[in-house]
Amino acid sequence: QVQLVESGGGLVQAGDSLRLSCAASGRTFSNYAVGWFRQVQGKEREFVASLSWNGRTTRYADSVKGRFTISRDNGKKMVYLQMNSLKPEDTAVYYCAVQYFGEPSNSDRSSSYNYWGQGTQVTVSS
Repeated sequence: QVQLVESGGGLVQAGDSLRLSCAASGRTFSNYAVGWFRQVQGKEREFVASLSWNGRTTRYADSVKGRFTISRDNGKKMVYLQMNSLKPEDTAVYYCAVQYFGEPSNSDRSSSYNYWGQGTQVTVSS
């Protein structure tokens, strides 16, 4: 069982940066691949970024590539999403999720993940 709690969301202007954090509980956090997704009300949850359980492989949605960076600190059981050059279209609720020994090949599918956080709102004004 893993519990996830996101934080760091807020209201920013276009071009600003934010760092989202996700605190995990559970003894085997290092065995989980981690991912960030986002969702706008009325739309499907969208893949943002993922990081493999061994930290070797990252994947990013094309819409955030070059602007967002996913990272993890296994010792602190934390996952981060550094978001730079934010755009109004980045506005959404952001969720972190974990996938037990997840494979990079399916890390962009929300159905691959075992546990989810409650989400944190990010609003980017123009």
